Amino acid sequence: MTYFSASDIEQLDHIYKINLINSSSGYKSANLLGTRSAQGIENVAVFSSVTHLGSSPALLGFFLRPTTVLRNTYQNIKETGFYTVNHIHQEIIQDAHHTSAKYESNISEFEVTNLKAEYKNDFYAPFVGRAPIQLAMEFVEEYPIKANNTILVVGKIKALYVEDGLIENDGFINLSSAQVAAINGLDGYSIPQARERYGYQRPKNLVTNKD
Repeated sequence: MTYFSASDIEQLDHIYKINLINSSSGYKSANLLGTRSAQGIENVAVFSSVTHLGSSPALLGFFLRPTTVLRNTYQNIKETGFYTVNHIHQEIIQDAHHTSAKYESNISEFEVTNLKAEYKNDFYAPFVGRAPIQLAMEFVEEYPIKANNTILVVGKIKALYVEDGLIENDGFINLSSAQVAAINGLDGYSIPQARERYGYQRPKNLVTNKD
């Protein structure tokens, strides 16, 4: 195996190091976060850090890189308190990835891609049209990560929309059936295929032999 010490990693070329460490954690969720500023300007951006925090209450978190430069998604969430999480799927990968480009806050990524904004039930923030899973989110709290100046943003699920035919009898959403993407590193996209489900696991009954 190729070995990197902590010292080796620190001395790597900047781009090589970013790619290496970012992909070392494994496949990540591929989501588009939709927001709208207080002035009504829509924004949509790709994130690979959305994670489940709990089901009761239903909470999701995502990590935000340092705000030393303008982060339109973060600013819009702090201004309005609302955002959406939309799953990236096979048909929109290229446009979804383009939202990582740094546009000025007065330019909507919906205008420079083929992604379409969609509004549901008077929710303030836009959803991404044709996304098979869409979540309406409300900002709850944030936690600064002092080690690298990132931020964990916590939100509550206010509404969940799932494409017909994806929910199995026990509530499991089959992302594979919707060709939902996963991200490897910063720019590697894959479409995982579901193989097996093993259900909730309980300890085995161990029988000990006694003399």
